Amino acid sequence: MKLAHRLTRWLACIPFILCGCAHLPDRPTLPVETVAPVAADAPLDRVIGPAETAHPGESGFRLVIEGTEAFVLRAHSAQVAQRNLDVQTYIWHADPTGLFLAQRLLDAADRGVKVRLLVDDMDARAKNDGFAAIAAHPNIEVRMFNPFATRSGGLRLAGEGARDFDRINRRMHNKSWIADNRIALVGGRNLGDEYFAASDEVNFVDLDFVMVGPVVRDVSASFDHFWNSVSVWPIEALDAEAVNEAALAKLRTKLAEKAAEGEDSRYAKTLREDDGIRRLVSGDWQLQWSAEYRFVSDDPAKVTMEKRDASRAVVGAAVAQMVRAASQSLEIISPYFVPGKKGTEGLTGRVQAGASVKILTNSLAANDVASVHGGYSRHRKELIKGGVQLWELKPAKTAETKAKEGESKPTGSSAPGSSGASLHTKALTADGMTVFVGSYNLDPRSTWLNCEQGVIVQNAALAQQVSRIFGLQTQGNRAWHVTLEKGGLRWSDGTQIVDEEPGATFGKKFQAWFAKAFHLDAQL
Repeated sequence: MKLAHRLTRWLACIPFILCGCAHLPDRPTLPVETVAPVAADAPLDRVIGPAETAHPGESGFRLVIEGTEAFVLRAHSAQVAQRNLDVQTYIWHADPTGLFLAQRLLDAADRGVKVRLLVDDMDARAKNDGFAAIAAHPNIEVRMFNPFATRSGGLRLAGEGARDFDRINRRMHNKSWIADNRIALVGGRNLGDEYFAASDEVNFVDLDFVMVGPVVRDVSASFDHFWNSVSVWPIEALDAEAVNEAALAKLRTKLAEKAAEGEDSRYAKTLREDDGIRRLVSGDWQLQWSAEYRFVSDDPAKVTMEKRDASRAVVGAAVAQMVRAASQSLEIISPYFVPGKKGTEGLTGRVQAGASVKILTNSLAANDVASVHGGYSRHRKELIKGGVQLWELKPAKTAETKAKEGESKPTGSSAPGSSGASLHTKALTADGMTVFVGSYNLDPRSTWLNCEQGVIVQNAALAQQVSRIFGLQTQGNRAWHVTLEKGGLRWSDGTQIVDEEPGATFGKKFQAWFAKAFHLDAQL
């Protein structure tokens, strides 16, 4: 027994042994960097400047629903930028769309554009060599948010995480794409195939705002705040040897090969035929102008706070205020939804005050993080009893199931039902006037652990569009309506009624039960 105990303790120490005494290096002293101000001589200045002048004090907004449009706007803005490209993201996949966008940024840097990439290290660590290679370009800087000291190896990662969990557990979930301080995209999309409806398997149902006007300068100021934060390290300080000309040359070859392979793809054809920026500012893609808007972003120092501090959790406070102010209607789309006791009371309180409250989230079967569903399910009955209307997105069909049923591959629409899909949209609309779109999920992780951002706009047309999205995604062919019947939960899609979590595997049910039973809400 003693031998077994000693063996168990020794095995538990392996990750720490493999990790060694790895610690983050001292962060180098870096000069404060800010984006170049707007001018009048670049292509984006010439097409967007007059639109701004025609709407003094206002900013222009467009909801970007389709993945193809989201990709086109990023690719074209990179192609025409002349001064700056600033990209902030949680995930950047090394897949066809992710590599294509990397190629566009490299092309821009070759033209003399200053490119800054700010990436959360949770995902980026596994792509360390790629980020280090592109950082070797003299016009490209790459920085990692809250990085790991070890740059490779699963066991070393586990050891570092176990030793330094409180720090590693806090991430940067922000997503923004800014070109020449003139145009910005902000919302839920990371960079990769499934976020642009380009995957042959499951694509995310997602949402962005593309914006022009003074709000873009607000997004740039937030980027600068993160870029200069003490929570951010230049990749050269983490792995100097990997940042070299040979690695950059190898990356150029890889990107060129991938671009050639994708020359006949639907996305390449779209980019050749669709000048997204020109269409946007010429009115082919309508902008909604408003002087009542607010870009909200958490303080990057949020990741260092030891106790909950609402002054650093700016986005959560702004969303909570929006919920409290709703007097007539509130529609919430949140893929990861863990309202907690106070959130549940707040939502049912809105119903008692006379507001209609509707929520769409992932079903257990559709949720890629089953433990989150466990935190949500604890409050589900109380929400319904309190008059909140709940829908849960149906699980996406697998490619194999589609083939058996004779369905074609995804056509480019990211709407559930038209192709394999999973909910990733984070949006709210209140009283037919106020809209929020961003990276923030209504859960404790987004509120207290991750850094988040988003945009709140007062505009009836935008609110109506979000309501239409909500209505489309809660149709019976796409979501279950969850109700209470004789004290028990019922899931109905208009043609079928079931009385247990529909389509969920035993494994997912167990993970959800575990999170619920052990009250893991704070980590969800």
